[in-house]
Amino acid sequence: MAPAKRLNMETKCGAESVPEELRSLGAFPHQHSPSDRPGYSGVGLLSRTKLLAVTYGMGDPELDAKGCVLTAEFPALRVVCVYVSNSRRGLGRLSFRQAWDERFHSFVSQLDRSKPVAICGDLNVAHQPLDLRNLSGNKRSPGFTREEREAFGELLGAGFLDSFWVFNPSLPNAFTFWTYLSGARRGRKDLCDSRIEQRAKGSDHCPVGIYLALEGAG
Repeated sequence: MAPAKRLNMETKCGAESVPEELRSLGAFPHQHSPSDRPGYSGVGLLSRTKLLAVTYGMGDPELDAKGCVLTAEFPALRVVCVYVSNSRRGLGRLSFRQAWDERFHSFVSQLDRSKPVAICGDLNVAHQPLDLRNLSGNKRSPGFTREEREAFGELLGAGFLDSFWVFNPSLPNAFTFWTYLSGARRGRKDLCDSRIEQRAKGSDHCPVGIYLALEGAG
């Protein structure tokens, strides 16, 4: 068994704009953006393995217009690349976010019944106090409301794992997002490891990588 080789990314780049250097390495690009703003807050996937199937969205036109989902099926698992809608400053979209979370949880749980699922992307939530640098200043901030944290907890309660914390349960300063404001950035048995690539720049987020050992994963 060999570690699966995948790259998931939030991107504003369409699949047709993937650099030829990546294509020459044998990478197959796929990309999806919310329907109301093409190229904005999209998700993408590059794979050296041809996919069994690729689907876009969750089957709900209203919800799919604001958040985006790309599901790639491999022989041994499905990879769900996702950008979850932000509840925005002032929490003006919190009710929409709650509806989105409920539909997404149902969507991935249904997929998981027939094949293991790896969820990758920007879930726009900090689940525990350890996920924040400044707890006192963020108690009703977008991504750290009680409603959003409970929804993420329900996802974990359904059997999904927060891969990084499985291997690093109390590691301090393990952050994947820094606001652009104020210069802030200056368990499944086949899950082998997870790490945060904190030195990767170019966005307000940094990548989280997971390593899987799956028979037939490619």
